[in-house]
Amino acid sequence: MATMESLIVTVNRIQRACTVLGDHGGDTNLPTLWEALPSVVVVGGQSSGKSSVLESIVGRDFLPRGSGIVTRRPLVLQLHKTERGLQEYGEFLHLPKKKFTDFSMVRKEIQDETDRMTGKSKQISPVPIHLSIYSPNVVNLTLIDLPGLTKVAVEGQPESIVQDIESMVRSYVEKPNCIILAITPANQDIATSDAIKLSREVDPTGERTFGVLTKLDLMDKGTNAIDVLEGRAYPLQHPWVGIVNRSQADIKKNVDMIASRRKEREFFASSPDYGHLASKMGSEYLAKVLSKHLESVIRARLPGITSLINKSTEELEAELSHLGRSVAVDAGAQLYTILELCRAFDRIFKEHLDGGRPGGDRIYGVFDHQLPAALRKLPFDRHLSLQNIRKVVSEADGYQPHLIAPEQGYRRLIDGALNYFRGPAEASVDAVHFLLKELVRRSIAETQVRSL
Repeated sequence: MATMESLIVTVNRIQRACTVLGDHGGDTNLPTLWEALPSVVVVGGQSSGKSSVLESIVGRDFLPRGSGIVTRRPLVLQLHKTERGLQEYGEFLHLPKKKFTDFSMVRKEIQDETDRMTGKSKQISPVPIHLSIYSPNVVNLTLIDLPGLTKVAVEGQPESIVQDIESMVRSYVEKPNCIILAITPANQDIATSDAIKLSREVDPTGERTFGVLTKLDLMDKGTNAIDVLEGRAYPLQHPWVGIVNRSQADIKKNVDMIASRRKEREFFASSPDYGHLASKMGSEYLAKVLSKHLESVIRARLPGITSLINKSTEELEAELSHLGRSVAVDAGAQLYTILELCRAFDRIFKEHLDGGRPGGDRIYGVFDHQLPAALRKLPFDRHLSLQNIRKVVSEADGYQPHLIAPEQGYRRLIDGALNYFRGPAEASVDAVHFLLKELVRRSIAETQVRSL
């Protein structure tokens, strides 16, 4: 058992590392390490009692409460069992150095961190909040709480909120490594349960689904949920578990969760309807069943997880090898590396120009062949013909002929000849520019290969 508990802790650490690296599943169709890790996802409609179930499992009042959508980001809740006598505390992944011993501050931080991502609006975000709780009163377990399913958008919410929440929930529960904790209130017809409807679509055989029936104490007098709890109304591969939530009066009176658990045990033990099921009812039993099942799933998936991690490690090492050696951290070493690369580039580029490496001969060819060939095609014989010279000089005389031909006429002849040179000269410059850019790119690539 100790070995399996350490495996759950290891899976928790891998999940936290995945989140830090931006891999939190739920919003991608690509296979990721996160999705290979087994997890328990809590699914239910709004006001189905999801928060009360989680708080009962933890034994602490720590989740935000209110009307409408309270959970607007996935909450990855990792429970760590500690030795008796040690103080309970919570720790967030985004605040790793801070321990929260006051669980009302945990509630406030969840709300504040949600607002930091989504603002004060009622928008939702797929980026999870990671909360680890260390306590002697919990079992080693990881739960993911998702926004409650809803049927209509209320004021302040976009019209797409219903579909957005369902899409987010589906992206988690569709994964084959997901264990679905479907929360349904007992005072609601099981046929209308949002959680059961969704779990039936993604897990038709019920192999991955645990059914939880809440609010058993609020059913109409003379009615019970025996048919559901005994698996006749809606059978699942795993037994249904009944939960008695804290009443609103208990919440307002700040009745602690330990007392609430005791009242829950007394309810089932003294109930004429559920007495024969008392040993398999309640939040404490649910936590133990989920922890044991999670251990068995991890055991079954362990070879695949190990294989994926090894494969990912090999791919990353190959990519790192391709990228080259690591860059030093301190500024002095980084400057030395940059100068070393610049010197290597300068040496390789010179070799391309001066010989030893290909490239310089092509630049020489532009001046030795391309430019002279273009110049030979210029119509200098027509431009410097006697007839054209006489015409240019005559035009330069104007209405007063000069004894000696004016300088202006010669300048016009020279300017005209230079204009003929412009085209071939610019074409040669462009050709050399193109070759130099190509040599620079080649030199950079050869410098990078040389530095590996």
